[in-house]
Amino acid sequence: MLAATRHIPLQHAQVLLMIVLSVWVLPGAIRAQTLDHPPQEGVVADVPSLDDLMSFANGQSDLRVALERYAEDRAALHRRYDVEFSPTLRARMRLFYRGWQSRLEELDFEALNHEGQADYVMLSNRLVFELETLDAEERFTAEMAPLIPFAPVITELQERRRDREPIVGRAAAQTLDDLADEVEALTSTLRSSSSGEPSRAERVSAFRAANHLGSLRRTLRDWYTYYSGYDPLFTWWAETAYIRADEAIAAHVDVIREDLAGILGSDQDPIIGDPIGAEGLRAHLAHEMIPYAAEELIAIGYAELAWCEEQLLIASREMGYGDNWQGAQEAVKELAVPPGGKPEVIRQLANQSLTFIEESGTITLPPLAAEIWRMQMMTPERQLINPFFTGGEVLSVSYPTNTMGHDLKLMSMRGNNPHFNRATVHHELIPGHHLQGFMSDRFNGHRNMFRTPFWGEGWAVYWEMLLWDQGFTRGPEDKIGMLFWRMHRAARIIFSLSFHLEQMTPQEAIDFLVERVGHEYANAEAEVRRSFQSTYSPLYQVGYMMGALQFRALYEELVDSGQMTAREYHDAVLLGGRMPVEMVRARLTGQEIDRDHQASWRFYGDPLGGRDQ
Repeated sequence: MLAATRHIPLQHAQVLLMIVLSVWVLPGAIRAQTLDHPPQEGVVADVPSLDDLMSFANGQSDLRVALERYAEDRAALHRRYDVEFSPTLRARMRLFYRGWQSRLEELDFEALNHEGQADYVMLSNRLVFELETLDAEERFTAEMAPLIPFAPVITELQERRRDREPIVGRAAAQTLDDLADEVEALTSTLRSSSSGEPSRAERVSAFRAANHLGSLRRTLRDWYTYYSGYDPLFTWWAETAYIRADEAIAAHVDVIREDLAGILGSDQDPIIGDPIGAEGLRAHLAHEMIPYAAEELIAIGYAELAWCEEQLLIASREMGYGDNWQGAQEAVKELAVPPGGKPEVIRQLANQSLTFIEESGTITLPPLAAEIWRMQMMTPERQLINPFFTGGEVLSVSYPTNTMGHDLKLMSMRGNNPHFNRATVHHELIPGHHLQGFMSDRFNGHRNMFRTPFWGEGWAVYWEMLLWDQGFTRGPEDKIGMLFWRMHRAARIIFSLSFHLEQMTPQEAIDFLVERVGHEYANAEAEVRRSFQSTYSPLYQVGYMMGALQFRALYEELVDSGQMTAREYHDAVLLGGRMPVEMVRARLTGQEIDRDHQASWRFYGDPLGGRDQ
């Protein structure tokens, strides 16, 4: 078993880890906390031992307080300098990040405990990425400037307010009136000059500019409402000028979105997105501590997709469809439950997975986590972006409502059938996102600043893989359902990275999901729209399967070798908090860490040579 040295994770891996967690669990406690069996007095120890928690705290990172200070100070600066893409904000944050880099360089790295060294490396890596992000932001600002050259006017108004400078109503009104003049003139020029179909590059630039201008409009509104009504002279002078400027900006946004980006505000709007290119991907992969090039990750995605297709053929033959796995998948989709029946399906699947995992003994399950999760129904509007479940402590259920069109109702039901849900319920609840949040809220919360989809989504998909290996499927229909999601995650690697490398358009990504994975068209479109037109990071969709492969490789290294039990491994991962999986490995293996640590763990071997399943 693991040796008890300062390099080994937490000293808790063998002793405290189990004590701290097991105080929540008495025999039968998990089953007693399912929806079928409410908690009974005396069954659950609600309050953990304070001595054990104090002992746990004594072994935590030497840098915990420093990282908490960093996170709070960074958040405070962003609240103070709150204009998106502002040169003042960039300058202040560069000063902040470089200051922290200097403080890290002054630190005696060797004197830190192993947890502190891990935090040092993660913070150092984060600071490099933050500075690179500021450089990229500066380039984006320059590219948007021809479409919104008046942006500095709005920025300066808000920043003078934040500097607590006095306002002069007449001067402010003049500024607003001049702003309206400039915006209206530019809008007229764009209307008269726009002709023909814009290029892909023009659409991307317009999409980015329209989003930024929407943010600037909200900033101007915030600036104006601060004074309006509270300063009568300001209101007398500035009210009409502000209304004119606001309306001019709104019209300018419409021209950029409609004439240049082709976005009309309908369900048929093109999916544009903002590809970051090879250099942008390199920076993001370095930040996530992934020592593979984007092209290598795409190769891994195709290898995993091929494995899924082989398994689909086996399940299809079991169902009597021969090699027509698409036909078998269509038959499974038709097993959707009637409207109103979805909550009961989720309840049953949640109980089944809890019981299955409890009986396997592979992870400690706090009864309180099983007790407090809740369900809510997803709105039809949100389902246009999220056609499937989202989860955590509250599981948001995607299923058709009476207001949806007939075709959308059928597609939603087919895409959310019980056999497809076989993988998604435990992904969203326990031991997936809900358990992750439950633990990271209670242990090593200072590492939430290092949250990454490779840890967050990767862990949940890893359990899909593990439960598949352990026989959680009850027949070929369940296999078809679970393989749908596994193929989906492999496809995400392929289409998202190919998009950012500008090797695949959004429409080609939709077609890829429909043809290679078996998505309903509307669900595929929603998936791609969510991937490229939301706040997700460029590697978010990659993190699902790639993080799962990392956790699986680490399981093979530590559990299959006999160095840790499955329970010890899984508990240690959650107890350590959110971080790149490369650093999870460093913690759990006792790997010696140096201050200039670079990602080097080739967890999939040579992707161009494939991987044995």
